[in-house]
Amino acid sequence: MGTRRRGSIALTLLCAMALLTAPGFAAGTAYAAPEPPVGKSKSLEQVRKEIEDLYREAGAATDAYNLADSETRTQSAKIVQIANLVVAGKERITALKGRAGAAARAQYRSGGLPPGAQLAMSNNPTQFLDGADRLRQGEKATSDLLSELNRTQSDLQQYAKDASAHWELLEANRLKQEGSKKQIEEKIKAAEELESKLEAEQKAKLLQLEQEAQYKAQTAWLSTGALKDATGAASSEAGRKAVQFATAQIGKAYVWGAQGPDTFDCSGLTSQAWRAAGRTIPRTSQEQLRLPKVAIKDMRPGDLIIYFDDATHVGMYVGDGAMIHAPRPGRNVTLAGAGSMPIKAVVRPDA
Repeated sequence: MGTRRRGSIALTLLCAMALLTAPGFAAGTAYAAPEPPVGKSKSLEQVRKEIEDLYREAGAATDAYNLADSETRTQSAKIVQIANLVVAGKERITALKGRAGAAARAQYRSGGLPPGAQLAMSNNPTQFLDGADRLRQGEKATSDLLSELNRTQSDLQQYAKDASAHWELLEANRLKQEGSKKQIEEKIKAAEELESKLEAEQKAKLLQLEQEAQYKAQTAWLSTGALKDATGAASSEAGRKAVQFATAQIGKAYVWGAQGPDTFDCSGLTSQAWRAAGRTIPRTSQEQLRLPKVAIKDMRPGDLIIYFDDATHVGMYVGDGAMIHAPRPGRNVTLAGAGSMPIKAVVRPDA
């Protein structure tokens, strides 16, 4: 039996042991334990699913918030860049006007006659030829000066239009952020209120139900033979560093919008892990989905696994059928089965 297969089986056994030692899981109890009633109409399993759905919706809103935040930063940087160009343009116009003024003053000192008139009045052939050459040079310099002045003024007008457009985008992104933040807070609050109504024993059972659901999904995924033909390729040097970073964060709390060093959301963890490995990747899981894709059988440690159809969750593959991720509010960065959630795609940041 190959190392990869043994690793997958070992992970399954570890999951099974976690369930067997979980509070309330008595010897001989069937896998799908009876669900104690919660209130008059909802079972604990129904509450678990409702809480899970609320946190999934909060996760989607978090991705939208993070994307708007990233775009806001981009627009702000562009506005600063435009402002610097405007300052440079105005300084350039001042310099060009200074040159034009100097030419006007020189003409005044020469008696106010245009260079062409002065040339026509010359009786000296040599002076006439020299003057004709200087006249051509002067006309070209004047033409260049006027062209540059017009071009700089035109640039300033375009900068004003660009700045206005970026300000509009900035405001639109600000409104998106506010809307997403409100959704996140509402969903998390609703989930926390549901959980707060549970007794301590029910909360322990809720955690057990979560583990059971993850174990069931992981087992079903492994049973499809998803890793049967896995190559078990070694991670790249950058991938190894990314895994080391992610592993060191295990136990730190999930906080939406967080990128460390003390708390993370799912894509905050993966983006910072790869940043620590020397590679900058997009901030959100939906943007990370655009990275080069690889087949599941070709996964190697450091690759990112994008979850759910709407790409609202991401974890980092660490080998042997496992991944590290920041699950949701109220949970910490942890190791989990790579197939414990529906996989949408696997991407490789350093492909």
